[in-house]
Amino acid sequence: MKMLQVLLYVLYAVLLGMFLLAAVRLRYAYTHFKMKALMTSVGSKDSLPSVTVCIPARNETHAMTDSLERVIASTYPKLEIIVLDDLSGDDTSALIKAFAHEGIRFVEGSKLPEGWLGKNHALQALLKQASGTYVLFMDVDTRLSPESIEQLVAYTLQEDALMVSVLPRREDTPRASAFFSPLRYFWEIMFHRRDFPATASGAWMIHRQTLLDKWQGFTQFKDAIQPESRISADLMASNKYRFLIGTELLGISYEKKWSSQVGTSIRLLFPLLGGKIVNMVIAGLDLLIASAPLFVILSGVFAGWGINQLIGGIFYLLFTSLYALYLRKVWKSAWLIGGFLWPYAVIQEAVLVIMSAVRYAQKAVTWKGRLVKAPK
Repeated sequence: MKMLQVLLYVLYAVLLGMFLLAAVRLRYAYTHFKMKALMTSVGSKDSLPSVTVCIPARNETHAMTDSLERVIASTYPKLEIIVLDDLSGDDTSALIKAFAHEGIRFVEGSKLPEGWLGKNHALQALLKQASGTYVLFMDVDTRLSPESIEQLVAYTLQEDALMVSVLPRREDTPRASAFFSPLRYFWEIMFHRRDFPATASGAWMIHRQTLLDKWQGFTQFKDAIQPESRISADLMASNKYRFLIGTELLGISYEKKWSSQVGTSIRLLFPLLGGKIVNMVIAGLDLLIASAPLFVILSGVFAGWGINQLIGGIFYLLFTSLYALYLRKVWKSAWLIGGFLWPYAVIQEAVLVIMSAVRYAQKAVTWKGRLVKAPK
């Protein structure tokens, strides 16, 4: 029993350290990753930079209409919209073409060259067609408000940035896909550092000519799981990159099914851990430790209620409160309920970390039906 109590004390010390570190990281994020107020465009309409919205799509009939209607409603005056159909097997191509009268330009995807990931090749094809000063790459799951592009451009100009990415909000009504969502963007904030900055792939804007001149578009990142992360890290070194947590004023949100979020996590987690089994084991153990307070509380059912269950309850409330504070920034509603699901979230994440490593080892990770190779 003494040994067990010693182990519990060690667990409490580790949990306290994890909580304090997470609290510091979250405070940093809230201080540095925000637009302080509604931005106003710099200069007259004629002096505004042009923007090309680029959307890669593959088998996206379920989400395409709403996404395009939101982009078309943009109030930004110098806008070009290009959508690429990446050899879909459904009616995505016909749906995109139906928006031609609204000014949306259709680009037909081509056969995937050797060594390229499907999305990266689609982004490269879109970039070649773009003519804007800035290019806004966004997923079909992303939703814009009419003022989003104007706000993003104004912020970019004020910050003298070459690239800005936005953590999108959940603006939809409470649903399972939000309550049980993986911790993908939470980790972006927690592990942000100068050589590996927080980056969002659903909506990111970059100076087009810089992307072409510095990296030949996506050529240098043709097999990268997240090319935008590599680009942001490079630009961060020269203080030309910014990351924003979405706000109601900015109006950038997303809607994504739980199954799609899980698939994305499986594709991203193992590469983000450096493709190393030892990192996967450490990450999995850390996640299980973070969920330990719940199990300490439940142990009272079998071992009786005492000081350990009280301490476990305190840690449970600390971690759920911290997670709820994060969700309050990125969810429109029901963030408090989501906070109390913290133990579920970290246990699910531990499972996804293991699944990601196993699926890569089995060469079974795919994106939109195409095989994704394990990181080297």
